[in-house]
This record gives sequence, C-alpha cells and structure tokens, in this order.
Amino acid sequence: MAYQTEYPFTLPRGYMDENGTVHREGTMRFATAADEILPLKDPRVQQNPAYLSVVLMTRVITKLGTLPAIDNRIVEKLPSSDMAYLQNLYQQINAVEPIRVEATCPHCGEKFKVEVSLLGE
Repeated sequence: MAYQTEYPFTLPRGYMDENGTVHREGTMRFATAADEILPLKDPRVQQNPAYLSVVLMTRVITKLGTLPAIDNRIVEKLPSSDMAYLQNLYQQINAVEPIRVEATCPHCGEKFKVEVSLLGE
C-alpha cells in the first residue's frame, strides 16, 4: 500500500486572481508538527486565534490552480465556503487512523480485526 502525502482537491467556488482567473484545483499535503506549532508564534495568531486557520492553510496547500505560490493574502481572500471545505479536508487527511490488529476467536478459530486504542479511550 502506497503512503500518500498529498491530496488533490477542487474548491466549491475558487480563488479569483487580479486577472479574473478562478483557481479551483489544488493540492494539500499532510501537516507536520511544525505546521501546527510554528503558527502559534505568529503575532497575527496571538492577537486573533481564528487567524491560525489562515496561516495553517498557507503552509499545507502546495498548489492552487496556476498560482506560483500560496500566501496568507490568497487564503484570506478565499470564499468562506472554500475555507470551510479546506478545513474539513485538513481534518480528514490529518486524522489519526485507528490501529487494527488481527485477532483469533479462542472458541471457533475465526480470524477478525479489532480496533485498539493507545489513548485509554
């Protein structure tokens, strides 16, 4: 099974650049620990915690249409429906998947998978 680190997406509305071109197709990568920690030092995030989403999306969106780079200005100008879409995608691709182990029934010998929690849940 291949390890996927980048995920393509299509924004519901898209970002319109200064030439009127709408950019909807993009790619988002897995977040790293640094992606989640370093933005907390950003003065804009410290003044307004809601700005964390903007800084975080700027770090993990690797491509949007034909734009040469993604910066805070671009993410700030996304329609709110696109921002909600991206936040949902971020949660999906960075969610911790449950650990499944193979078990065998001691009575009938049937093999099956069981989810195991390491967090005491």
